[in-house]
Amino acid sequence: MQSFFQRMLGAARLDVPTYEEVEHDKSATGQAAGVVALSALAAGVGAMAQGGIAALLLTGLAALLGWVIWAAIIWAVGTKLLPEAQTEADIGQLLRTLGFAAAPGVLRVFAFIPLIGPLVMLVVAVWMLATTVVAVRQALDYKSTWRAVGVCVIGWVVQLLIIALIGSAAGFGMGGPTPAPAA
Repeated sequence: MQSFFQRMLGAARLDVPTYEEVEHDKSATGQAAGVVALSALAAGVGAMAQGGIAALLLTGLAALLGWVIWAAIIWAVGTKLLPEAQTEADIGQLLRTLGFAAAPGVLRVFAFIPLIGPLVMLVVAVWMLATTVVAVRQALDYKSTWRAVGVCVIGWVVQLLIIALIGSAAGFGMGGPTPAPAA
């Protein structure tokens, strides 16, 4: 069994045996949450410059919540809408593989560097897209990488719709700003 950091490196290297290991190791869920938290912390360093510690904490909480929602969406799409014959997965398996897929995100800590920051963000975004596809393919036991890509695209659209619904609910007084009382 690999150490936490070996697993992070393996996931970042798109190492299929690493994804298989974390998929089947139920004790790795906490480690996967740790990877998501480290990745969010790295991204939050830049946010801290604009919003301080509160922005950093909010970034971390949003990342952890987003990770859980993303895993649930991918599970539903991948096991109910687009399964292959051998597909068998639970949300825990997706939480673990998708959590470790966030490993390249720790490099976002360098995004604040002038001139190379945007390049770092672009490289990390593409890299994390690749790790996510591998994570989905392995967790859902797919033979087809393209099916995993399709699940990710559909999942992304569903996630955008959920965000839009939450945003419009907030705009209609369901969690949005409360109007001032009449004088």
